[in-house]
Amino acid sequence: MGFLPLLQVVLLAAAAAARAPAARAWGEEGHFMTCKIAEGFLTSEASAAVKGLLPEWANGELAAACSWPDAVRRQMPWSSSLHFADTPGDCKFSYARDCHGTKGEKDMCVVGGINNYTAALQDSSSPYNRTESLLFLSHFLGDIHQPMHCGRTADLGGNTIVVTWYNTTKTNLHKVWDEKVIETAMNRFYKDDRSAMIQAIKLNLTNEWSKEENQWAACYTRTTTCADKYAEESAELSCPAYVGAEQGSNLEDEYFFSALPVVQKRIAQGGVRLGAILNQIFSGKNNSSIQSS
Repeated sequence: MGFLPLLQVVLLAAAAAARAPAARAWGEEGHFMTCKIAEGFLTSEASAAVKGLLPEWANGELAAACSWPDAVRRQMPWSSSLHFADTPGDCKFSYARDCHGTKGEKDMCVVGGINNYTAALQDSSSPYNRTESLLFLSHFLGDIHQPMHCGRTADLGGNTIVVTWYNTTKTNLHKVWDEKVIETAMNRFYKDDRSAMIQAIKLNLTNEWSKEENQWAACYTRTTTCADKYAEESAELSCPAYVGAEQGSNLEDEYFFSALPVVQKRIAQGGVRLGAILNQIFSGKNNSSIQSS
């Protein structure tokens, strides 16, 4: 699938702004972790380019800015449908079928967003704000790896499925995957230390997932982002995420311990792939070795 000109995406999105449903993927913690892992894969050239594009308030840290697209959703409502790619619930993603806005606008999904912001950053003559392009791209790489962002259209990726988390917090299934699994893991295993959880995920990259890591970003080139593949993975993972999570369910240890390995691996995959894309854009190479930072 080729890249759609970014201007067309913006115009289509603006027309659909008021009608697009609200959706988030990963909370602030998950986006921070994804982008922090990506930072560790950047070449020195790509790292310098990224830092040069970051807003001053990020203090040179990509991870600090990766939740920005969620923070500006109200100011930029045209971007809403670019955060997800819901499906009919068949555990599959089809670009032609599923990448559209709420009124059928073509290319209006997270895959289209990744493709187009990648294209904008690759084109040095692009009229679009490069800082915003970087932040949207980095955020959407996190979004596409959250399985419920390729969940069922009928329930808005779990947003309308009301559940209780550990019999104490009323929430919804989408938010369980956005935030609750990560928050519970940080509290139980990492003393609420985000850096400790990031280090644990990095350790898995050099151990448990070391044989898979090089394959995660292998299909990325200058002409394709492989975002279709990432959406296909999330659509497949979303189906078991619904199991045991019916309307009104109380979710506790059984659900938490089945979801946590998926969440950790998807954060890792998002980070590895974001790093590969940024390396290709800014240094023309795909560095697959994580740095010590």
